[in-house]
Formats: sequence, C-alpha cells, structure tokens
Amino acid sequence: MVSLAWRRTCLAFYCLFHVLAPLSSASRQQQQPAVPSAAGGDYSTFRVENPEWTFNHLAVDFRNGNVYLGAVNRIYKLSPGLELQVSHQTGPDEDNRKCYPPRIVQPCGEPLALTNNVNKMLLVDYRENRLLACGSLFQGICKLLRLDDLFKLGEPSHRKEHYLSGVNESGSVIGVIVSYGNASATDKLFVATAVDGKPEYFPTISSRKLARNSEDEGMFAYVFHDEFVASMIKIPSDTFTVPEMGGPAAGSSAAREQVYTSKLVRLCKDDTAFNSYVEVPLGCVKGGVEYRLLQAAYLSRAGAILARSLGVAPDDDVLYAVFSKGQKRRPREASQESALCVFPLREINERIKERLQSCYKGEGTLDLAWLKVKDIPCSSALLTIDDNFCGLDMNAPLGVSEMVRGVPLFSEEADKMTSVIAYVYKNHSLAFVGTQSGRLKKVGICWAFFDWPLTSTGFSDWSLISWVFLVGRCQWFRPWAWRKCSCNVISLVLIFPQFFFCFVSLVKL
Repeated sequence: MVSLAWRRTCLAFYCLFHVLAPLSSASRQQQQPAVPSAAGGDYSTFRVENPEWTFNHLAVDFRNGNVYLGAVNRIYKLSPGLELQVSHQTGPDEDNRKCYPPRIVQPCGEPLALTNNVNKMLLVDYRENRLLACGSLFQGICKLLRLDDLFKLGEPSHRKEHYLSGVNESGSVIGVIVSYGNASATDKLFVATAVDGKPEYFPTISSRKLARNSEDEGMFAYVFHDEFVASMIKIPSDTFTVPEMGGPAAGSSAAREQVYTSKLVRLCKDDTAFNSYVEVPLGCVKGGVEYRLLQAAYLSRAGAILARSLGVAPDDDVLYAVFSKGQKRRPREASQESALCVFPLREINERIKERLQSCYKGEGTLDLAWLKVKDIPCSSALLTIDDNFCGLDMNAPLGVSEMVRGVPLFSEEADKMTSVIAYVYKNHSLAFVGTQSGRLKKVGICWAFFDWPLTSTGFSDWSLISWVFLVGRCQWFRPWAWRKCSCNVISLVLIFPQFFFCFVSLVKL
C-alpha cells in the first residue's frame, strides 16, 4: 500500500502561509503587468465595483495570459491587459458557521445571517479547462467553473468530503493540483487548511480525488480511505503547543514563553497513507534578532553568484523565505520587523534524511508535540534510507527538533515584508519583496551575502496596493500561491518535482 520510493517524475508542493498556476518561460514576459517605476510610468489597473470586495487570490492561465481573481463575493476573469471579461457572483448568502452540514443540504436550527463569501482557494485545472473556486460559505464548498465564461459546471455539497474547511473569513485554505499524463489516471488535489478547532471535521492536510466529471459524487473524496488509514493528517491545533527552548532559567514565569514558529512539512506525492510525513522548523537570525514567523516563500534557482556563497551548484534549488520577528500568542502590537532569508533545498532535505536515518536506528522519539500519545520511541529497522525514501507504516509521522537556519539577506524594521518572488538574471539572483504598506522592493544579492535594495516603489491607491500584493504573491516565474495568514494557518504553495512540502504556522497556547 505504501511505496518506499517516490518517482522522479512525481510532482509535489509546498504550503506555507498561501495559490498557484504554472507559467511557461515563453509566457512569463508577456504576462507580467506593467508596474510604475520610481520615476513614473504606464500601468494597467482593475478596480472592483465595491471597495469592500477585496482581492484574495490570483491565478494566471499560462497558455493565454488570462487572469482570474478570487475576491469577496465575486470571481473575475480579466484579459492579460486587466480588462474585465466575465464576473461570477459567489455571495453573499444566508449562513451560520455552526451549521454542519450546511443549510443547503439540510435544515439548520442555528440563526442565519447574510454572510459574505470570501474566496479561499483559486486553482486552474488545465486538464479539464476549469477553475476551482472555494469560498468561506457553507463549510468551504467549491465551485467548478468553465474557464471561458465562468459557467458553473458543478458545486458538490452533499458529502462530508465536499466541505474543505470551516475557517472564518481571515483563515486560510491552500491547495495544488497534481496532474498525471496517463489519460486513465485520476488527478489529485492536495489541500491544507487551518482547522479552527474542528480537526474532527476538517483534516489539516489531505489528498483528494479530482474527478474529471465536475458533477461526480466522488469529487474531493480521499485518495485512500479505510477503517484505519486515510490520505490525511489531522493536527489538533486547538491544543498544540511548542515550547521555546533556552532563555530564562527553568522555573521562572518566562522560561517557556509562548511564541509562533513555522515548520516545513515534506510528503511524497504518491504516498496515499502519508507515511512519509516529516516536519522540520525553519527560522532565521540576523543582528541577534530571531525571525520565526513565516510570511511567504518562493522556490528558485540559486544562480552562479549566490551559489558560490551557499556552496551549492548554480542550478540547485533554493527557498527564499520572508519571516517576521517571533511573536507571542496574542501580541498587543504586531511586530513590523521582518527578514528575507534563503535556504538551500539540499540542506533541508539532508536534515530530513539524517532524522529519518537516526529514527530508523531506534534513536530518540517521534518528537511531535501535537500527537495525543507523547514521547513515542523510534523503532529500529534494517533499512537503507536514501534520498528516495518515502516512509513505512512505522516511525511516522516524524518531527525534527532542531531548527534549520536560513542565511539572512535583507531586513526591514518599519514596513513588514509580506511576499517574495525571485529569479536569476545573468547569474545574479534578484528578489522582489512586497511590504505591508504596498511598497515593492527589488533586492539584489551580490556576493557573500552582501545585500542591497536596488529600487523601492510605493503606491498610495488602495486598489494598486492590492494588486502589488497579488503580484508579489503570484506565479510570474515559478508556480506557487498565496493567501493572507493568521493563527494556525497554512499560507503558501509551491511546486517542486520531488516532494510535497507544507509550511504550517504553529502557535503556542
């Protein structure tokens, strides 16, 4: 049932704190919107008819450059020049978050109120030429819309698998479609969501069937499910705690201070039982300040110059990540301090392999604070664990205790960075970061981790600020996706052809 090795042709994805659409290299240039320079310039804009219908997600069809926007109560289709082509209404509607199943399936005794439908997930299904749009209404049901005219092809809502998330309007849901070349194979939808205290209803991470028929009753069913095992992981976030190590002496009131931390989770794409689940904490330290709350991440090539500093090959993958300063459970004032850091992906994979090897030698415990049974010892097994190992029905799920530290590139104290993309130009690594105030900064990495901001362009118009954020969190150079993060939230999605990674924002209680 469980494969010991993943195929190199497999697809995977990262999820951090948010959504995606792959772009071919030939289409990247024409799809990038014109952004004004510091000296001014022409650019295209799109404004919604109601300023309260904020944008939540953006997806671009790499085949023609068409833009799809997921907003409050609306899904929009725009031309590559941001001209409105079609608008599809998704809300508001009468609802109550306590209604499970939702009232559209059976009567609900809870008081109903007119409720906005906030777009939670927006994905392009290229194989079936449809758009997957999931909202906050009715326990997170999804619509399947035709790409051409946003005509509703299906809206499955009568089975528990059709309810993807019960998070409130500020919570996050992310997903990625894994498509197979085999015409007879069923595509998969990986979904990660904040459970918002309802792990019995909504798994934190799951693998679903993406049926070809938009009205199929089996749409979103778990890839594998029996009495004991299913393609999912449930993390009881309402009780999950992560003690901070070090600091004041044990016994003092601040010895186990509660702070946010971020973890990367790795899964093999074809692991139907999730036996390959490994989580590892990520963070960054610069100038004595520890940055642990992940805001956004982006996968790119290292490039020749940065590669020399990192000790990797120019074509190796590196993960750019924006962190904010570690915060307590409910800070009176959110920190504006943030840092851009870089992680060689090889180092993360090597750390995970070392942890697997030690555990299968019987050393230590599973080291997962959220497991109901604590301190489960690792079991010894005579196995060769290499880069292709995808787990067994033992020693899983597994945690890494020591944080992997990234290399700090650039920090910002007054205007928190919230998004990042990066690419290589003539051997130079360039990163574009978006800030909370709507400014777009271009950061060039020169040599030996010396960094400097090349340009910084700000916007005052609210709609342009929204657009800059969307650009900053979308897929102009490599596939990924973004959504605003909050407590116990998953935020970002990236695709990498080996494993499925997922950043989960974990918070102490």
